[in-house]
Amino acid sequence: MATTHTLSVLVENSPGVLARVAALFSRRAYNIDSLAVGPTENPNISRMTIVIKVDGHALDQVVQQLDKLVNVLSIIELDPVASVQRELLLVKVTTTPETRSQVLETVQLFRAKVVDVAQDAVTIEATGNSEKIHALLRVLEPYGIKELVQSGLVAMERGLKPGLPNTSSNQ
Repeated sequence: MATTHTLSVLVENSPGVLARVAALFSRRAYNIDSLAVGPTENPNISRMTIVIKVDGHALDQVVQQLDKLVNVLSIIELDPVASVQRELLLVKVTTTPETRSQVLETVQLFRAKVVDVAQDAVTIEATGNSEKIHALLRVLEPYGIKELVQSGLVAMERGLKPGLPNTSSNQ
């Protein structure tokens, strides 16, 4: 049975690494549900947060194959309870003079922010876990979603974990 897994992968910040990692998943015919890549505190290292749905055996194979890639420095499967996980959403919602106050109340309820206001729409920024983002979208849908963009999941372990590679720039 396929379950969702979140991998935090530290890689060298160099051209072609993302393509090699994505190609590995493609060759094995695994779909990446979410992929976010960005710099770390060390400019030579990037962190990839990869969300996939696979069974345990397939996950072991993926991790072993990732570990063989030259530019991969470390791989950690993140436990949802022992990690902080967030997504970013920008959504443009249709508003009328009659519905604007209801949309703004929804924004407050979800602790989101209005980042742009036009005569016929508001653009909302929200961050949170996947459940919060999906719940916000369900509530806003009746007003009319004109456009949206959603980031992939970004995540990291809670607290300091001994034994992880030192990624500070003081190496």
